[in-house]
Amino acid sequence: MKPKTPEPCPCGRPLAYTACCGRYHAGSPAPDAESLMRSRYSAYVRGLEDYLLATWHASTRPAALDLAAGPPAKWLGLEVKTRSEKGDAAKVEFVARCRIGGRALRLHEVSRFVREDGRWYYVDGVID
Repeated sequence: MKPKTPEPCPCGRPLAYTACCGRYHAGSPAPDAESLMRSRYSAYVRGLEDYLLATWHASTRPAALDLAAGPPAKWLGLEVKTRSEKGDAAKVEFVARCRIGGRALRLHEVSRFVREDGRWYYVDGVID
């Protein structure tokens, strides 16, 4: 019997899901803003609404997410363009690709993050 191949992480890093974003989804804090952004992308892929809300800064967090309300998105990939960190603030520019209802979409965003009490949080983003 062939050993089971570990599930690759949706974020695009060359690691198994459990060794990459899965550990953050299980409760470990992301060490930097890029890792948090990648884990949030993976959470969208896996439909982890609780994680998305928990990692969204309280000042901008919506009351709820309903990812199942619209047509399902098939996430196709993530590319991190740039990242910068200054103390407890950071920015990550990325492009995420998905397909919704047969239509290909490209999301280009510069996201802002803050670190509070040792944890990174998504604040907001500018979509290009």
